[in-house]
Amino acid sequence: MPGETTAASPLSRNDADHAWLRGLLETLERIDRPSASTGERQAAEWLIGEFAKLGAEARIETEKAHGTYWWPIGIGTTLGVAGGLAARRGKRATGAFLGAAGVAAIASDFPPRPRYLRKVLPKRETFNVVCELGDPEAERTVVLVSHHDAANAGLVFHPGIPGLVSKTGVFRHLDTSPMLMAPVIGGPLLSAVGAVLGNRKVSTAGALLSAGSTASMVDIGLRKVVPGANDNGTAVIALLDLARRFLADPPPDLRLILLSTGSEESFSEGMKAFGERHFPVLPTDSTFFINMDTIGSPHLTVLRGEGFLKMFEYPAKALDLADQTAATEDISLMENLRIRNGTDGLEALAAGYPVVSICSCTEHKQPANYHWPNDVSGNVDFNTVEDGIRLAEAMTRRLATGWI
Repeated sequence: MPGETTAASPLSRNDADHAWLRGLLETLERIDRPSASTGERQAAEWLIGEFAKLGAEARIETEKAHGTYWWPIGIGTTLGVAGGLAARRGKRATGAFLGAAGVAAIASDFPPRPRYLRKVLPKRETFNVVCELGDPEAERTVVLVSHHDAANAGLVFHPGIPGLVSKTGVFRHLDTSPMLMAPVIGGPLLSAVGAVLGNRKVSTAGALLSAGSTASMVDIGLRKVVPGANDNGTAVIALLDLARRFLADPPPDLRLILLSTGSEESFSEGMKAFGERHFPVLPTDSTFFINMDTIGSPHLTVLRGEGFLKMFEYPAKALDLADQTAATEDISLMENLRIRNGTDGLEALAAGYPVVSICSCTEHKQPANYHWPNDVSGNVDFNTVEDGIRLAEAMTRRLATGWI
């Protein structure tokens, strides 16, 4: 079995496991895998092959996705530019309409909202990987989630920015990451408000802010995809290790779904498609989601809440289970962290399921090497990955003996 050593081996069990995980991650990071792409499909097929090596059968569920976020957001910010300029020229009704349309386009595109604009944008195929283990007739189901696509880089993700902000000391007092999308939606909003008030300065500010956001979206769209080792190759290899552990020692009376989604980096389109297909047959009172996203930074955490605009709080009982399990397993967690962003856990959370999101961060309360070319396996903290795997496994086994 991968990761096992003989008594004569110079490697400890933990070292051997890390070597196996590192080898998997090094293979995955070499696959260019933008959302809804042939590379994403290649990663999905690779993952199915690795499940097969462990003795587990998996399948690909092909879904439709747009595959970007910079197009819908960029369209919204461009409307903000047009609205601000129209208001400056005295066309207040036009400016208000265009600014409001930009706000609506952006706000409705954030998960878990309906994403109306995407319905008219071009579609491609995205590829979810589903591996089912355990008792298929069990009344209770645990869904363990990762995603295998990777993100485009962008200047807004430059790793020096958190370091500069940290010098202000703000990170020491924050329990919520900065609202990165505030300027994005704020530009069109200022354009609309300036038009309604007839205030040229506010309209100008809206146009300028919207133009800066549009430039950022163009920059991201033109960039190459990053290796995506931490985000989110770490959770993909965690799924494989969990499959190995659960095959060797299945938790009783549980149906397990190991899910790796595509198109998470285009605002969780793969997870949304999984929900549309499977949520109707997964009762909220007997299904628990454990989402894992970016678990290779120095400090493991279990998110208290997340959301781009509205903060969606995780259920108290689910968080209690995570905290109690971490304490029992002697796993240290960075406490009380929320993000003004979104993971795949947000779709299940908004649908009413008990769910936790296991993530990780640096001392700046940001994911390490986020959306940057240095997101490679050599920069992953495998001790944190191991803790994330142990936490997910232990939570699953506790759910087999007592539901929340």
